[in-house]
Amino acid sequence: MWSGRQGRLRPVGCVVEELRCRRREREAALRKARREQQLVSKRLLRDDVLEEVEGGCVAKILGEAEIQQFLRLAQRGTEEKERERALVSLRRGLQHPETQQTFIWLEGSIRTLVGLLTSSQALLQLEAARCLHELSHSEQSAVAEACLPATSYLLTYLSGHSSDFIELCLYTLGNLIVESEAVRRQLLPQGIVPALAACIQSPHLTVLEALGYALSQLLQAKEAPEMIIPSVLGSTLPQHILRLLQPGPKLNLGVAVEFAWCLHYIICSQVNNALLIYHGGLSTLGLLLLDVAGAVQRTEDAGLELLACPVLRCLSNLLTEAAVEVGGGPNQLEDERVVAALFILLQFFLQKQPSLLPEGLWLLNNLTANSSSFCTSLLSMDLIEPLLQLLPVSNVVSVLVLTVLCNVAEKGPAYCQHLWPGPLLPCLMGTLASSDTEVVGQSLELLQLLFLYRPEAVEAFLQQSGLQVLEQHQEEAQLQDRVRALQKTALHR
Repeated sequence: MWSGRQGRLRPVGCVVEELRCRRREREAALRKARREQQLVSKRLLRDDVLEEVEGGCVAKILGEAEIQQFLRLAQRGTEEKERERALVSLRRGLQHPETQQTFIWLEGSIRTLVGLLTSSQALLQLEAARCLHELSHSEQSAVAEACLPATSYLLTYLSGHSSDFIELCLYTLGNLIVESEAVRRQLLPQGIVPALAACIQSPHLTVLEALGYALSQLLQAKEAPEMIIPSVLGSTLPQHILRLLQPGPKLNLGVAVEFAWCLHYIICSQVNNALLIYHGGLSTLGLLLLDVAGAVQRTEDAGLELLACPVLRCLSNLLTEAAVEVGGGPNQLEDERVVAALFILLQFFLQKQPSLLPEGLWLLNNLTANSSSFCTSLLSMDLIEPLLQLLPVSNVVSVLVLTVLCNVAEKGPAYCQHLWPGPLLPCLMGTLASSDTEVVGQSLELLQLLFLYRPEAVEAFLQQSGLQVLEQHQEEAQLQDRVRALQKTALHR
């Protein structure tokens, strides 16, 4: 920490190390917050053609008697078409929460539906699965748990031949997984991880996208790091996930988005990220980042940001692994290409999706934190000024931009020579005037490094009324020590 009581700065090595330590603590807190911000959702898969055909029929809430009648007809109807129509009517009624509640409390209803799910008649089986899918979309955990008897059959059917039926089973399982811990406890010993590992080799894109959804729901469970992710890492899933994320003509955006989020949840668990790196996780993600940046330049097609976000997070978090030496091994990133691609995406985010700017800057921070080569790339490509242009976007963006600049400055005098003189001083005068304590604190850290490595920066700072600006913050408890230390340095230059 800064030494305010003695009124002087510690030796250069101590100061730089303490700045790094403080940043590491802040970054650890940010990573923890990101791990806790999960993307839990449910999806409803409905056949558009089917809905259009049935469009003239208004689905109504069903009472006990109607539910029993439809189940009886579905079981014992004299004609297959009659049995199928009964299940269609039941499915449409199950779109209403009121019908769902009535259905699950009706004795024998789930048992009857499961019996129809195992029917030898494909159309009845499909309609029974659609009824279960409607139930799985319920927001009531009791409804999901009522579907427990069906889960083993849904898993079994993942090895079937109908891609449409497999897709339906996957989305139903994904919905049930997220709603109920009891469902997850039952699915694990039933073999959901091996079933998904087998399913991921499907040639059908719709199946793969549904699989990615179901797997992402499973990986977000609170017990995932202890109970689920070790099993996933012990399967062939990681290799197949990375295969599906490899850029090229076969890359499908929808599939890639689902599995990029799956990879994100695995990485955030920190169970065994070294395994992902061993299998080429960093190089695959780096190439995918280059591919996304290239696509951004070629088209304004919506949806690219949906892939960019998890890819940036995956790269950022993999780079924080202590065992990773950036730029030093066969599975590492290409320096200048990655930095250039990242700035293409930052400009894209600035225009189309400003909320994603922190994601890109967080990766840039992790790239430059412990790597002189990435800092060199930043300087050699004249990217400091474009970086400074992002400062006005928000306080969060300002802090991250300033943190990246600190990473560059702490590499020593040669790097600071490229930062000062230039547009940095007027920008710093602006951030020091901010009302946000974290923005000001990060500005003070950058100034401290510049004063250490570029003594002429002190004179320029004083000529811009720097002392008066510092005085505005000398009563703020969180900033006092750093403000006093800088004042002392400026006055005894």
